Amino acid sequence: MTIDTLDMDRPGRKELGRALMECGALASDWAPTFAAVDRAVFLPDLMWPYDMAARASVSVDRREDPDAWYAAADSDVPIVTQWDDGVHRGPGPGMLSTSSSSMPSVVYSLFQDLDVDEGMRVLDVGTGTGETAGALTHRVGRGSVVTVEVDRSVSADARERLCRQGVYPEVVVGDGGVGYAEGAPYDRVLATAGVREIPGAWVRQTRVGGIILAPWGTYYGNADAVVRLEVMDDGETACGGFTRSVEFMKLRAQRGPVVVHGEHVPPTALESAETSTTSLTETEFVTGPFTDLPFVLGLRVPYCRQAVADKRGGARPVWFYGLSDPSWACVMFRDGEGEAAVWQSGPRRLWDEVVAAYEWWRGRGTPGVPRFGLTVTPAGHRAWLDGPEEESWAV
Repeated sequence: MTIDTLDMDRPGRKELGRALMECGALASDWAPTFAAVDRAVFLPDLMWPYDMAARASVSVDRREDPDAWYAAADSDVPIVTQWDDGVHRGPGPGMLSTSSSSMPSVVYSLFQDLDVDEGMRVLDVGTGTGETAGALTHRVGRGSVVTVEVDRSVSADARERLCRQGVYPEVVVGDGGVGYAEGAPYDRVLATAGVREIPGAWVRQTRVGGIILAPWGTYYGNADAVVRLEVMDDGETACGGFTRSVEFMKLRAQRGPVVVHGEHVPPTALESAETSTTSLTETEFVTGPFTDLPFVLGLRVPYCRQAVADKRGGARPVWFYGLSDPSWACVMFRDGEGEAAVWQSGPRRLWDEVVAAYEWWRGRGTPGVPRFGLTVTPAGHRAWLDGPEEESWAV
């Protein structure tokens, strides 16, 4: 695909920069990088920006509607650039988004958390469009950034765009989960793909005192949070807190199992399930994306996937599926009813576990994401509340 030289002095781009400054996402020391590295240069002609009003990805083609294309490029929205690992090519959205350009407010907030400076060596996991690698290279200098992308086609497109802009990180095709040992040690590792386990390779390839920044989450749902880990003196342990809630597509090797409802819950399963009721309300429990509760429940209820169904006829079922056994549960919230019906089946009582996690969270004052943290060792991961020496548990 050919990318033309774009007018970087666009009014929409200037307005985006002002908005990012006003909301605090774009720090003054990153303003020169924002000015020099134009998101639009790294976007394909056909792309799928997320329509916040419609809550769906929509197709925009620069060749057919350049005004809409530039408006999307200069908006603080995520833009899908690949579906279904490249199998689906449009024009409409595919099933699973597999490469994207993240919201500029998220990208530049990550840069602030990364605390990177000129001359530092940086490993960028998940090249995507190449914009992040380009911005990091502008900040730290040529020869200091390695960017790794598992998709050969995505990597090739990013390399071409970076070269056209005169920005030259080392572009590597490979599994970002194993890092890139040839370029180690790194001062900083930045992942722009979500993970459920921090790879040990990232820790080993980062110098003592270096920082690993990644969106981390559990199997419970799409509720991730950015974790900022510092590598400890042993070179094998990393520890740090979460900064903010985010949602990122997962590293391909860590997408997790696909849950097929019919395999967990046969057509007649409700008839033989254990039944009960709960006074927990839909408003209390279904809190939506970028809220604390789904992330906390994932920390406390292991190997469980939640699925919140659309509301129909005043009723909303919320399902829970065990990932290590055939357990399942369902709670049915209905408008105007004081109690919700509950069904549970299998070796675990998943709804009971979820309620216990909810009550634990309420009992500690409903702590937000920034009060939690993670310790990563060769033996596994431990989450903690208010410090690694305080209350902690395996995740």
